[in-house]
Amino acid sequence: MGDRPMTTGASKISFGTDYGCCFVDLGKTRIMAQVSCELITPKENRPNEGLIFFNIELSPMASPAFEMGRQSELLVKLNRQLERCLRNSKCIDTESLCVVSGEKVWQIRVDVHLLNHDGNLMDAASIAAIAGLCHFRRPDVGIQGEEVTVYSTEERDPIPLSIYHMPICVSFSFFQQGTYLLVDPCEREERVMDGLLMIAMNKHREICSIQSSGGIMLLKDQVLRCSKIASVKVSEITELINKALENDKKARKTGGKFGFAESLPQERITALKTDVSHVEMSDVKEKANEIVQRAEVPPQTVPCPVLTAPGTGQVGEGLENSWGLEEEEEEEDETVELKMELEEGHEEKGKGDVVVISDSDSEEEDVVILNQVTTK
Repeated sequence: MGDRPMTTGASKISFGTDYGCCFVDLGKTRIMAQVSCELITPKENRPNEGLIFFNIELSPMASPAFEMGRQSELLVKLNRQLERCLRNSKCIDTESLCVVSGEKVWQIRVDVHLLNHDGNLMDAASIAAIAGLCHFRRPDVGIQGEEVTVYSTEERDPIPLSIYHMPICVSFSFFQQGTYLLVDPCEREERVMDGLLMIAMNKHREICSIQSSGGIMLLKDQVLRCSKIASVKVSEITELINKALENDKKARKTGGKFGFAESLPQERITALKTDVSHVEMSDVKEKANEIVQRAEVPPQTVPCPVLTAPGTGQVGEGLENSWGLEEEEEEEDETVELKMELEEGHEEKGKGDVVVISDSDSEEEDVVILNQVTTK
């Protein structure tokens, strides 16, 4: 089995302030579903039934592998699987969406937006879609003759959809030609898996759809084993959805706080933590000493100037500053000459003593000659 078999501890479901807006965290995968409705003309072959439309968007914000506005093979595959899971399973009463037979019916649109991709997209998309449909409320409608009036939520309470059951997808990945089975694979595990089995089931143990991909041959016992695991996971997820719906209903009824804004502040920065990684640190000090002893002294190299472009240069990038060296050499030469003049003045007593008054700060020098006093 995999490292996360038959667990739903990483699942989180929250609802927005508007009806039909659902946010699902399944591991590190995040998906938002938004349900909306509009009045349209029904199909000619089914004039008494409403329509259900599913749309999945894979944004580059979720993964760099996705491109905006491009209908990839994965996107088409996910849309078809979601339609088979929810629409073909007849989980929603489409006849209750009829307003006027052959003229006006409700079209329910489910937009699924992928916010972060870490694998297991179909499972998270099915949970978000069915939870959003259960949370959605359509406006009430009044009919007077041929006139159809749609009432706002302030005038009349909105009406929930008629949902028979909640089908949920569970994914199984196989490795080494079916030798190893992993439940709820992440994005890295999906890259190296040999095959994928996807089972859509409700809490009544009714299989709504089943699909195998990857070209791997599965035995009957393997499929039965996966179906038993799926029934347990579906029961847990269904209970989680019902609990989230009850909490949202209670918060709206009592006037409490609800919506995404109330669920996000609970994730405080001080509460976040990372998994502990076991690192062996016993022989690190010995290896560090060996590396230091074996290390050779780097040779003294003359720094080279950095030329960013022809005709340009940089000052202070590791070069020695040669500014002011000429002035220092001139000052040293002047001091040597002054010392020599003083020594010559002491030797020549017949002449006047030469006293040199110099100021290091001034550029000019003052020379004062004191004549020797002669006595008769």
